[in-house]
Amino acid sequence: MSTDPPPGHASRWYNHFVSTIYLDHNATTPVAPAVSDAVDAAQRQLFGNPSSIHGVGQASKTALDGARSAVAELLGAEPTQVVFTTGGSESDNLAIRGVADAQTSRRHLVATAIEHEAVLHTLKALERTGWTVTLVGVDHTGVVDPDRVAAALTDDTALVSVMHANNEIGTIQPIAELAPLVHARGALLHTDAVQSIGKIAVDVGALDVDLLSLSGHKFNGPKGVGALWVRRGTSLRSQLTGGKQERGRRAGTENVPGLIGLGVAARLALEKQATEIARLSGLRDRLERGVLSTISGTQVNGDPARRVANTSNLSFDGVEAESLLIALDLDGVAVSTGSACSSGTLSPSHVLRAMGFSPHRTQNSIRFSLGLGNSTSEIDRVLDLLPGIVSRLRAVSGARTPAGARG
Repeated sequence: MSTDPPPGHASRWYNHFVSTIYLDHNATTPVAPAVSDAVDAAQRQLFGNPSSIHGVGQASKTALDGARSAVAELLGAEPTQVVFTTGGSESDNLAIRGVADAQTSRRHLVATAIEHEAVLHTLKALERTGWTVTLVGVDHTGVVDPDRVAAALTDDTALVSVMHANNEIGTIQPIAELAPLVHARGALLHTDAVQSIGKIAVDVGALDVDLLSLSGHKFNGPKGVGALWVRRGTSLRSQLTGGKQERGRRAGTENVPGLIGLGVAARLALEKQATEIARLSGLRDRLERGVLSTISGTQVNGDPARRVANTSNLSFDGVEAESLLIALDLDGVAVSTGSACSSGTLSPSHVLRAMGFSPHRTQNSIRFSLGLGNSTSEIDRVLDLLPGIVSRLRAVSGARTPAGARG
């Protein structure tokens, strides 16, 4: 894969990127070299339509079937249960709207208050068409109580959607504990696993869900590809009408090169899962210990134990998160204030609000999310930079430095 900088204006951004310490993997991940190679080869060699019956088309179909099997293996599922999509947002929409449209009587939906916008905005849209929606709160660690979900269920509930791991704070929800409660009321259970795939072991049988969403670019695959796992027998109405692709559940010619890349990313995720979890949790803990010991007025947001290995959400008293993000970027460190899908807004994090945090704390929190390529030296570089940056920003804002602050 060529590493030559792009021509013209884009070269300035390229040069900045290659020298950046990238700690925003929950927003998107760099494409693994093996994935990039597979996509490039497929672009050149597998141009046939996988729905065509001639040899050129069937070569594409065979490759597509291989990718589907790889995704299924990652989930502990069968290939026929995997529906290819364009990513997490489409998968969430297909799950929620597909189940809703297939309903003949039930008109109630349940989710948590900390779901991704792809879920929350879809629920709001359905609410405008007559559906009733209940959003269940979480505790101060960002974990939902199964009893609260059970209390929200009614005989009219069609679907419950609870994310597996939260994109902002990394907390893991008790999906397997929710499943029997949901099924006992005759409802279906969907989980948005976009942020857990590749970071923890995910087995649809153990979770006992009916639908599960994933997105390729969150685990070193290409952008624009994802999947929805659908339990056999689940009533789901296609949201795209047209051909009979994806067993009639999603019309449109499949993105063969991108999906082949998704398959390679799935295989890599399965192979490296155990070692990568240990490596990333070590780096995350090193980061947190360093921040908490050198910068007073800092706290970890979320459950410190029940979370994915790569995510740390930290609050810095007396510092606006946007200012800290910009200052870090100027020093070559890329982080986030939360969901990339909410970037550009000045609204406080709905996740931190749902956890009961004060308005100030919801606006002074930064997400560090680690992944492929991050190293101990990079974490140490961030720890060298942060105390001085925080001290300067506190001085500029006129905020009182918390007692015992260093520097």
